[in-house]
Amino acid sequence: MDKETWITSLVRRYERPLCSYAFSLLRNLEWARDAVQDTFLRLCGQKPEKLKDREAPWLFRVCRNRSLDILRKENPVQSMSEPQEASIASEEKSPDEQAAQGDLSRLLPRFLSKLPKNQREVIRLKFQQNLSYREIAHCTQLSESNVGFLLHTGIKTLREQMINL
Repeated sequence: MDKETWITSLVRRYERPLCSYAFSLLRNLEWARDAVQDTFLRLCGQKPEKLKDREAPWLFRVCRNRSLDILRKENPVQSMSEPQEASIASEEKSPDEQAAQGDLSRLLPRFLSKLPKNQREVIRLKFQQNLSYREIAHCTQLSESNVGFLLHTGIKTLREQMINL
């Protein structure tokens, strides 16, 4: 596969998940788009064989670093509403799945927002982006055991919040 095809396929596959991830860190859609655009621009400077089978963790790590750079430079002023965030963050589902998850999908962003930032981040990477513990560790620069601990603690807290509705 030539480089242009490789980049095009990665943009198609990861643009939306990266936007969702960057937005979860930045809470600003324009900044999230900028971070993702910078991520893909940096991808253009990479050789496909160098990133072979590691594209997802590399993209998420670059996007995370770029998002953190933006946070350091800017002060977040504008947030999206929970329904807007949910529409960006969620995968498209069938109408029955949407109906079955109706209440949960409205409440989950609220519950997630109450978690510490590092727990929110690893939960989103695991369940929205389907990254492995190793990929999350690479992306966040945490150990795999720390990723596991944060996921376990965050999910336990979410479960307790849902039980106490």
